[in-house]
Amino acid sequence: MIQVTPQMRILVAIEPVDFRKGIDGLARVCKAELSDDPFSGCVFVFRNRRANAIRALVYDGQGFWLCHKRLSKGRFPFWPSSATSAKALEAHELQVLFSAGNPDDATGLPPWKRVSNVC
Repeated sequence: MIQVTPQMRILVAIEPVDFRKGIDGLARVCKAELSDDPFSGCVFVFRNRRANAIRALVYDGQGFWLCHKRLSKGRFPFWPSSATSAKALEAHELQVLFSAGNPDDATGLPPWKRVSNVC
């Protein structure tokens, strides 16, 4: 089971990836195109060309997890675009992305802010 914590680094690949690639192929993309170590424990998120599916790749210390989500209708409306090869997301933004939402519109507490227990 993958537990995404606020301390985890989450990188979203800007360019679409050929989803015929498995774990080894996506790990090569992490190393060659994103210039990051696939064994680092980061969550790497990729999308296909049609923008109707995403994959998340993460190494948990024992092996790789590869998660795949394909929408039955529509496309993922959000995907970052910039001059860099990847964009970093916060943990709560990743949950919004997995729900086919726009992480830029997600509001969440900054990682340093304490939450008071008000009953």
